[in-house]
Amino acid sequence: MTGVDIDPELIDEARRVCPEATWVTADLVDLPQALGIESDAGEDGFELIVCAGNVMGFLARSTRKPVLENFRKVLAPGGRAVIGYGSGPGRDYAFAQFLEDAREVGLNVDSTFSSWDLRPFAEGSEFIVAVLSR
Repeated sequence: MTGVDIDPELIDEARRVCPEATWVTADLVDLPQALGIESDAGEDGFELIVCAGNVMGFLARSTRKPVLENFRKVLAPGGRAVIGYGSGPGRDYAFAQFLEDAREVGLNVDSTFSSWDLRPFAEGSEFIVAVLSR
């Protein structure tokens, strides 16, 4: 297991709680480089990425597509990214735009849900959990 966060204090706590994992302090904009991947991980990539905690909703507009592209780059072929975030205050990444951006960077949208307990996603949902694949 590998965990990534931009906050070194959170990484320090993660190392304390789960020392057997690999923990990396990095911005998702620099994800491949932070993981030592020069261009595309290919078969050596990750089978699964979990991006929870409203990360996507708080990204700067200019970094949204690059972060999704980085997820694609570090996934192995057939690998999946499960991404969840809400549409609350300070989070202006429209779900339709997020899904379009994912497709534009080469990710497949396999499923969408309105909660982590897999309730159906519908127009008007205030939260999305998207299962994307490479």
